[in-house]
Amino acid sequence: MTESRAETGAPRYRRVMLKISGEALMGDQGYGLHPPTVERIARQIKEVRDMGVEICMVIGGGNIFRGLQGSAQGMERTTADYMGMLATVMNALAMQSALESLGVFTRVISAIPMDQVCEPYIRRRAVRHLEKGRVCIFAAGTGNPYFTTDTAATLRASEMHCEVIFKGTQVDGIYDSDPRENPDARRYDTVTYDEVLRKNLKVMDASAIALARDNNLPIVVFSLDAPDGLAGILRGEGTYTKVVN
Repeated sequence: MTESRAETGAPRYRRVMLKISGEALMGDQGYGLHPPTVERIARQIKEVRDMGVEICMVIGGGNIFRGLQGSAQGMERTTADYMGMLATVMNALAMQSALESLGVFTRVISAIPMDQVCEPYIRRRAVRHLEKGRVCIFAAGTGNPYFTTDTAATLRASEMHCEVIFKGTQVDGIYDSDPRENPDARRYDTVTYDEVLRKNLKVMDASAIALARDNNLPIVVFSLDAPDGLAGILRGEGTYTKVVN
């Protein structure tokens, strides 16, 4: 009888989307990029790629500029959102540099054409990059204002036929309240898309959750500081929350 992937310690998925926030790249700083933190995350991605998993990424831009905050301070919303998209390109280039210093071939693929620094988004070309073992880092969101990078990650994961979205956060799953503020917060092992929306659990924005639900795309929420890293979570080890139908 053939053993399952979980029984052999093999990864449970063959093509995945990793979504992380821009703030995850700050380390202990209050702004910008912290190179040792970027390198630590890059090493986790390399480990997953070396397991034979095809991996693509979306990184937020909140460590540099957040469109909603700019809008709240009086900036015109569309302009603020485009500035936020450009911040995601900067983060994508930083992650590309860290990965390629580790010998991982990558492509930064932007929804806003800027040929001098990255590729424009062409779905078939991006799929081919994944098939060749390259890490695809999707930048500039969806290319449209009013859409978050959570929605961009879910959209690209659907287009790339990813089997799952891994959402790396500062906590080890989804809780009924913020565990950093409430020591009695309860963690969910599994939760449905509709529960996330109904209880407003703040995993991803509502558009992203609805898109994942409609495409039956699981979301695994885990801590970027997990002891065995992303590779362990991919093997089904450690602590995390899974969002499913």
